[in-house]
Amino acid sequence: MAKVVVFGTELVAELAHYYLTNDSDHEIVAFTVNQEYIKEPTFCGLPVVPFEEVTTLYPPQEYKFFAPLSERMMNQVRAKVYQEAKDKGYEFISYISSKATVLTDKIGENCFILEDNTIQPFVTIGNDVVLWSGNHIGHHSVIKDHVYFTSHIVLSGRCIVEPYCFLGVNATIRDGVHLGEGTLIAMGTNFTGKKTEDWSIYKGNPAEKAKISSKDIKL
Repeated sequence: MAKVVVFGTELVAELAHYYLTNDSDHEIVAFTVNQEYIKEPTFCGLPVVPFEEVTTLYPPQEYKFFAPLSERMMNQVRAKVYQEAKDKGYEFISYISSKATVLTDKIGENCFILEDNTIQPFVTIGNDVVLWSGNHIGHHSVIKDHVYFTSHIVLSGRCIVEPYCFLGVNATIRDGVHLGEGTLIAMGTNFTGKKTEDWSIYKGNPAEKAKISSKDIKL
């Protein structure tokens, strides 16, 4: 069992508290955000401390860290917090639901994997990856760092998902696809091509590339 500090005081942090409390051996001891964003001294009945002071109050030699943040700015906000906490010396936990079917042991740190995900054999998942509920991750696929899957997504076998990708609800990706860095696959999209361009947006059935970049939108 690890004693854990969680970054955030919004809905996802509340969900992390629920899942870790009810479905893990970890104990959350505090929440942390940057000083300017502290609104109340407690959250979910636990102290909220400034991120700027967290190593003094909860030293990384004794506590671990979890930063299950949202997909804001194509996962770049979460990636920034993840790196800053690593630079402070923290080790990270991952949460993997006991109600997920996980047939691989190649899952990195700071991952938030919820119920009813099916992760097939020979899948590799990097660091700082969110898989919301009910996804299918096909065999021999590789999901790299700082990726966000919403719900009910089918990623077929032998796919590669580069960092900072975001996949919307009910998207379907055919086998052998290579999603370039920062690809946004919109809700309900059926992608049957071979590869996407970096920092691009695809939507529709069959998928078509949008004219704007995924860097130009605000999730």
